[in-house]
Amino acid sequence: MTTSPAPQSAWIETDAVIVGAGPVGLFQVFELGLLEIKAHVIDSLAYPGGQPIELYPDKPIYDIPAIPVCTGKELTDALLKQIEPFGATFHLGQTVTQVQRQDDGRFFVETSKGTRLLTKTLFIAAGVGAFEPRTLKVEGLERFEGSQLFYRVKNPADFAGKNLLIVGGGDSALDWTLQFAADGTHRAESVILVHRRDGFKAAPASVAKMRELCDAYEMQFIVGQVTGFEEREGRLVGAKVTGGDGVTRVVPTDALLVFFGLSPKLGPIADWGLQIERKQLVVDTEKFSTSIPGIFAVGDINTYPGKKKLILSGFHECALAAFAAAALIFPEKGKIHLQYTTTSPKLHKVLGVESPVFDD
Repeated sequence: MTTSPAPQSAWIETDAVIVGAGPVGLFQVFELGLLEIKAHVIDSLAYPGGQPIELYPDKPIYDIPAIPVCTGKELTDALLKQIEPFGATFHLGQTVTQVQRQDDGRFFVETSKGTRLLTKTLFIAAGVGAFEPRTLKVEGLERFEGSQLFYRVKNPADFAGKNLLIVGGGDSALDWTLQFAADGTHRAESVILVHRRDGFKAAPASVAKMRELCDAYEMQFIVGQVTGFEEREGRLVGAKVTGGDGVTRVVPTDALLVFFGLSPKLGPIADWGLQIERKQLVVDTEKFSTSIPGIFAVGDINTYPGKKKLILSGFHECALAAFAAAALIFPEKGKIHLQYTTTSPKLHKVLGVESPVFDD
């Protein structure tokens, strides 16, 4: 980081900037709001929600405390409602291009759309970074991307009644295979799953269900790899699948869905001078501060001993990071004491709710 020119009048001055509007970034708004810290939120997507909205908006999530099951969209909607009292400002469809520390300790932040902010604290909640799907390496196939080749499912209804070829061996591949093979609402005409080996990195129950569907002739599973394709009049009509026996067969298909996972790319974050380990930001477990004081990292972007990449872990990290940030933003207050939303009149005022009356 270098020192930028003197602040300009057009810069937005704020106490906190959050990079990333996924579930953890949104909950960071809430934890900061409870401490009367208003935040600006930046995200490269045109809408809040992060990976759950972009990659699996309709898939069920089962490990959010007190919520037995919800979809990525439902979780996002609930978090947005929860942070309404705090009036966060969103800067969507733009990425952070530079971060520069000022002489007074604040950080100058500029985005790809020219938004300029001057902030006392910076929270990086960018998930796995600028995540990109790992692509299928078949020469010429890329021209069908978005029309017949897909690396994510945004609207399951688009694939109903079609002949689908699904490639991959992880949870996403198995989940979508089961949905399109067995779901009456979005059921495909046919589903063929292709994986390079007869072993999966997916939930055992999903694998067992897939094999049941194969035994019932509801779908097919092929051990092999996609090595080519056939087209007719500019449209993809089949994929060439080479099996373990070395024989290549043409599998007719209307749409090719590939789930090879995500390739994390830190992008400009890698140039901010932060301590990085395996493309993740090293933090402490007291404040979730990075190697630069005033910059915090929460959620999947960070690493520390025992780290578990779970949404609920990120929520915990947000709370501790918020208290650490409050000490920097309000040094005159001294120690920031913990208060409970159940009983604190001050927090009730911040949340815009009436304080309950308890009987003795």
